[in-house]
Amino acid sequence: MQKYIQLDHGSGGEMSQELIQSLFLKHFGSQHAVPTDAVILDLPSRKIALTTDSYVVSPIFFPGGNIGKLAVCGTVNDLAVTGARPLYLTCGFIVEEGLPFDDLEEIVISMAKEAKHAGVQIVTGDTKVVEKGSCDKLFINTAGVGIANESSQSLAIGANIKAGDQIIINGSLADHGMAIMSKRQGFEMQTPLLSDCASLNGLIASVMEITRTGANPSVNFMRDATRGGVATVLCEVTKDQEFGIEIYEDSLVIKEEVKGLCELLGFDPLYVANEGKVVFIVESSKAQEILCTMQKDPQGKQACIIGQVTVTNLGKVVLKTKIGGSRVVSMLSGAQLPRIC
Repeated sequence: MQKYIQLDHGSGGEMSQELIQSLFLKHFGSQHAVPTDAVILDLPSRKIALTTDSYVVSPIFFPGGNIGKLAVCGTVNDLAVTGARPLYLTCGFIVEEGLPFDDLEEIVISMAKEAKHAGVQIVTGDTKVVEKGSCDKLFINTAGVGIANESSQSLAIGANIKAGDQIIINGSLADHGMAIMSKRQGFEMQTPLLSDCASLNGLIASVMEITRTGANPSVNFMRDATRGGVATVLCEVTKDQEFGIEIYEDSLVIKEEVKGLCELLGFDPLYVANEGKVVFIVESSKAQEILCTMQKDPQGKQACIIGQVTVTNLGKVVLKTKIGGSRVVSMLSGAQLPRIC
């Protein structure tokens, strides 16, 4: 195997076959993975969830992860927040000529490791190599397939949200965005910033089990808070609705090092991207049970209730500040952090 990726690795000839066999099939191999352009899968349901995404994060290695781990986590989470059980992933690689083979292998290994951790299989994919300067090292496109839950179809739009519902998030805000920025700008932090990049399907499944065993649904909405952060998720929920949302500044978990960098760069943590955080809106009667369940999971140890749905401030999100004031939280306007995922 060559030390660096060459254009011939994308030719479809011998070097392409060598790359597929010695790298991708070596690490992604499963009972379904075959060296063809498509794969036949067994799906034990008539309803499936399907998602696709592309990853162009810069830099491709960052504290707490890399573009490969991010691609798996992001795709798994996009399926999981629909209430689906993620099963299969595809991946397409657009590789810049000259990328060190060792870098690509490290990324592929991390993808295989995260897929195994999340309980999904990477079953087919594609590789293209472009001339040096035609892309920035590596871009990854994914698709994900999962089994859809009939009772969860309203989760994505929050059709059952009502006044009194509690808003829960599984931990600290803005970790991913600030980890990327610290690496990109070369900041030396006394306490290193780490991305929160993680697959959340296990945590979500444990919460949804409470819904399935109860007499009535207890989770009325969930969404992973990626680009645009928690603020954008909540603003999308309240837009043109006959309810409002109130969140409490003193309930938000923000690490001191993240808060410091946000203040230095002029960012509001509410709008900064996360890659391991999910926002739940749940029945008030089940909020404490759900919170306790989340706190038992490694990805939910810092879970907390951050607000509630209200009959005031219709169509708006309002932040109650630590000093007793309030301010309207608006939708993110413009691009805050480009190439964050």
